[in-house]
Amino acid sequence: MNHTAKSVTKWDAIIIGAGASGLMCAIAAAERKRRVLLVEHNQKAGAKIAVSGGGRCNFTNTNASADYYISNNPKFCISALNNYTPWDFIAILEDYGVKFHEKQPGQLFCDDSAKQIVKLLMDRCHKTGVKFAFGCKVAKVEKNASGFSLDSSHGKLKSQKLVIATGGLSFPKLGATDIGYRIAKQFGLAITNHSPALVHLLLSADKMEHLKHLAGVALDVTVSCNNTSFSDALLFTHRGLSGPAILQISSYWQSGTTIQINLLPNINLLSHLQKCQKSNPKQSIQAILITLLPKRLGQLIAGQYSYSHKAIAECSKVQMQQIADAVNRWKVEPTATEGYRVAEVTKGGVDSQELSSKTMESIKISGLYFTGEVIDVTGHLGGFNLQWAWSSGWAAGQSI
Repeated sequence: MNHTAKSVTKWDAIIIGAGASGLMCAIAAAERKRRVLLVEHNQKAGAKIAVSGGGRCNFTNTNASADYYISNNPKFCISALNNYTPWDFIAILEDYGVKFHEKQPGQLFCDDSAKQIVKLLMDRCHKTGVKFAFGCKVAKVEKNASGFSLDSSHGKLKSQKLVIATGGLSFPKLGATDIGYRIAKQFGLAITNHSPALVHLLLSADKMEHLKHLAGVALDVTVSCNNTSFSDALLFTHRGLSGPAILQISSYWQSGTTIQINLLPNINLLSHLQKCQKSNPKQSIQAILITLLPKRLGQLIAGQYSYSHKAIAECSKVQMQQIADAVNRWKVEPTATEGYRVAEVTKGGVDSQELSSKTMESIKISGLYFTGEVIDVTGHLGGFNLQWAWSSGWAAGQSI
């Protein structure tokens, strides 16, 4: 259903972007009896929601707080998260009878399909009177004394308030563009450096030649970079490293820096080898490693040291320390990330110093708002980014 400028001469608010934050903003505003038009260049709403969480939508995290978000202004997200909490969104699901479960502590997923989230949001939009303009591309935005004027493929659209809920650059195949950043720059708002986040890390061709037989091997690790650590699963791929632990640390990694990976986070390997030297001196280090690590990984590490095949009784402490460092403190320098093509989110965006933390309104431009991923607020993996979308969208919706 499309409703364009022919339906209403001037809207109370136009929201560009029918993703998570845009839909929530529209609902919150329409519940306040505001006349809202939601403009979306795709042919339907919630494309990214529909594929999130492996199709089951990790729609929130009950631990959501500023500790789980990255921003040049770390306190910016506090107000919005406090005023619209995970429990507020959970209440909507319970009202609609959507069943969900907790996969990891705090991480909530739909039992059935992410499309249920899109449907309930669309149902609420229709119920509250939100109108949509699908397949509508915005070419130009202007501010005048009475509000905003948009030149679009659906004609000229006018409103008192304008919300930019266009997301970041991640998943371009789902329609991601830089229009939100361009509009912000047009009105003189600062943009922080942005980069792919929650994304796979690539390794050099030489490194991958050495690791090529490990593709598909997964294990729990602790990975560290820039004074930040995450403990979760790592997956070796044909191009580098992936898995939740790597996705998490990718938000903190910068080109030219090294990450450190503890392949046995619950075992001090040097101490373990010293104990084995006493309890089973004829056993080789290789035999020990393949009992502690996935076999292919244990063999690969052992193969780098000629003495790993000898009886451990013949190995010195220095040699055992070398093996232990290779396992407990493996250092690797990624060459790049897989990029926005597969990144779950975009790190950086519209500088939060430019916005009111309570309403998401531009401090410089009255009536102009930004919500969700387009802002310099990036959550950790596990439902935090969708919660930011709900919270920031709701905050703007209370003001427009």
